[in-house]
Amino acid sequence: MSATLFVQQIVNGLLDGVYYLLIALGLSLIFSLGGIVNLAHGAFYAIGAYLSVVLLPALGFTGVLLVSPIAVAVLGVVIERVLFQRFYRADPILSLLLTFGLAMVAEQALRMIFGAPPISVAIPPELKGQVVVGNFIYSYYRTILLVIAIVCVAGLWLLLNRTAFGRVVRAGVQNPDMVAALGISLAPYMMAVAGLGIGLAGLAGVLLARIYTVHPAMGQEIITPAFVVCVIGGLGSFWGVVLAALLVGLVKGMITGIGYPQASTAAIYLLMLLVLLFRPRGLFGERIQRFE
Repeated sequence: MSATLFVQQIVNGLLDGVYYLLIALGLSLIFSLGGIVNLAHGAFYAIGAYLSVVLLPALGFTGVLLVSPIAVAVLGVVIERVLFQRFYRADPILSLLLTFGLAMVAEQALRMIFGAPPISVAIPPELKGQVVVGNFIYSYYRTILLVIAIVCVAGLWLLLNRTAFGRVVRAGVQNPDMVAALGISLAPYMMAVAGLGIGLAGLAGVLLARIYTVHPAMGQEIITPAFVVCVIGGLGSFWGVVLAALLVGLVKGMITGIGYPQASTAAIYLLMLLVLLFRPRGLFGERIQRFE
């Protein structure tokens, strides 16, 4: 394999890591603040993809890129208010069963509405083409996807670290009882975090619908690698999840680049095992009082 092709595989692997990251950041935030293991997170990714298919003729790609994640975020807020909030102080196994059932319901609902066959969505004509840097050639659309993901990560970091909202969220993750003692209710913050995290999953669905086929079980395919990223990065660590996503993508790309694409998925689970052997909390896992 030529060096150029190897680099292309590395970049493709990093692209996989980027959309794992969009899913994993929401998972990490919801679990850190509310203690909910959201197995239905992949279903919201699938819903975002299907919404982009349905709304594309009326709104175009730019409209879909804005409307679909917002619609998924609103759905996430409704789910959080109706279901999730009942389980914040309950046994975690109950929320696990709840979200597992929710994921199954969502998948079957998509199958009933849209059918089981996969749907292919074309890349918008204005985003077709290639980026050429010397001998390196890469898809223009995939490059745009990477840029959008970087902007989302930077925006989320600014929100969590440079605003009053972010300070309350981080304090709620570390010591919710102290936040309550100060007279601050975490309920609206949890609602916002759920909407934000689930909206990111919907955004990932919109972006990836143009690269991979859209089908009812696509949420199941994404949720396990996203959990792997959370575990490797460490609970409660923003940059831990970011680094883990890039590391997972790099490992997948390297294994594919050396000629073993069939082993690339297994490699990320091996990576998780190695990290947990030496760092049970993950690479940058923090101590979180409610789970200690």
